[in-house]
Amino acid sequence: MAVVVAARRTPIGTAGHAYKELTVDRLAAPVIAAVVDDVTGDGAGDRAGDRAGDRAGDRAGRAVEDVVLGNCMGPGGNVARVSALAAGLGHAVPGVTVDRQCGSGLAAILLAAQAVRAGDADLVIAGGVESASTAPLRTRRGEAEPYARAPFTPAGHPDPDMGPAAEALAASCGVVRERQDAYACRSHAAALAAREAGRFEGEIVPVGGRADDQRPRPLRASSLARLPAAFVAGGTVTAGNASPVSDGAAAVAIVPDHLRAGLPGMRLVAGSVVGCDPGLPGWGPVPAVRRVLARAEVEMERVAAVEIVEAFAAQVLAVTDALGLDPLGADGERVCPDGGALALGHPWGASGAVVVARLFTQLVRGGAPPGTLGLATAAVGGGLGVAALFEVV
Repeated sequence: MAVVVAARRTPIGTAGHAYKELTVDRLAAPVIAAVVDDVTGDGAGDRAGDRAGDRAGDRAGRAVEDVVLGNCMGPGGNVARVSALAAGLGHAVPGVTVDRQCGSGLAAILLAAQAVRAGDADLVIAGGVESASTAPLRTRRGEAEPYARAPFTPAGHPDPDMGPAAEALAASCGVVRERQDAYACRSHAAALAAREAGRFEGEIVPVGGRADDQRPRPLRASSLARLPAAFVAGGTVTAGNASPVSDGAAAVAIVPDHLRAGLPGMRLVAGSVVGCDPGLPGWGPVPAVRRVLARAEVEMERVAAVEIVEAFAAQVLAVTDALGLDPLGADGERVCPDGGALALGHPWGASGAVVVARLFTQLVRGGAPPGTLGLATAAVGGGLGVAALFEVV
């Protein structure tokens, strides 16, 4: 049994602003050190520059054995290994970097949990990081101009950018502009309320002089209604109901149940990564969640908290409609109740880990009773979905 016993994240900054000069390792290292400190109690979170990970953790029973980080657009060079060294974990801790695009952070957690569940490791730090601000521009040999992104599919397959893909999903699923704007307003309002109530404080590691997320702000439906379509002429997806490009990091500590040593946490019940039509990549969470629930033999009604990476309001609503959830109505208190990427920002490789940190705060820090279930899921460019079901222990 693999159990998440600590979860932290940076504040999230809009690309080119709060963290415009912080590289991926400088975002990830303080978060890695903080979760190690949470588990071992040795103060590593306050000393990211020393060799904290060379010592066995008194509470987890073992030293960190690996760091698994999701990242999409970084500099290469194994971001996880560089970040582990920057966090002071010592030369013996390796590191592996995972690229499942916007699902990378959650996929990294699933991979780390597999190692723990198999008995190959006793303490793994996993999560994701993205610095869109410092991501290198890439140029093909012989060409003068950098290219915007790598292809998500080979020639002959659909390969839409994410904005047009969200438009296509909205049209396919009948998600109208008014609902998208209403959901965006709700995300910002919920995030502002959560911050005011202090519900982010336990999960945030101050970085770069910031202790709060940069972006959430009051929105009015009337203001959103005036925004033009951002990607397709006459479309419904706008700058107001789409997430921004962002910088940030999140990480969790995963141990086997027998080494929890009394720490509360969330055990991974089931996880899944699936493929779907690359022309409608936002649909990916639907088959991923359905597979996870089927494997766990759990009905959606039993799930107390659902965190979806809010890349686009259109995508969230298409997915929740298909899963029988109503975040603008009856399920408002269990689907992203403190807002999500629309309000906080979407640091691609980190966002899948951010939603697990959010679940940890809601369920574990929030004192939910053992047996309470939480679900995290993300859509992925190229037509993938990632989902994980957790249970409070």
